[in-house]
Amino acid sequence: MSQENVSENVVEIEKYLRKVDYIIRKKGREILNDFDITVPQFTALQILIGKGDLTVGELSQEMALASSTITDLVDRMERSRLVIRRKDMEDKRVVRVEVQPIGYDLVEKVLKKRREYLNGKLKSVKEEEKKFLKEALESLYMVMKNDRI
Repeated sequence: MSQENVSENVVEIEKYLRKVDYIIRKKGREILNDFDITVPQFTALQILIGKGDLTVGELSQEMALASSTITDLVDRMERSRLVIRRKDMEDKRVVRVEVQPIGYDLVEKVLKKRREYLNGKLKSVKEEEKKFLKEALESLYMVMKNDRI
């Protein structure tokens, strides 16, 4: 699709999404530094919490990283007691990565800090505008969710 077929609204939506994403990612990295966890470790914890225990191969696919990279990542997370490797109950040859209570707690604390940051930034925004923004972002997510990379 050529640029002339894209409405000015779409151009502006993409621009502001990119700018907001940059700000949130930057602040997110600052928050993660306070908790002594890397972005990939936090991402892995979120995926494991959302999808349940996964093998290294499955986690590798979810994160679009090489299995060897995920193996190193899981090793570091295990040393920090965020996860453990556990043999699958049905097939003992399969090893799954399981989030430990420390991992769940850490994710909750990080998300709490992120929400507090966003809440502070949205203090001057009226509740009805927040509701509209939430619904608009939800609509955007729903039309895009099946096109994930």
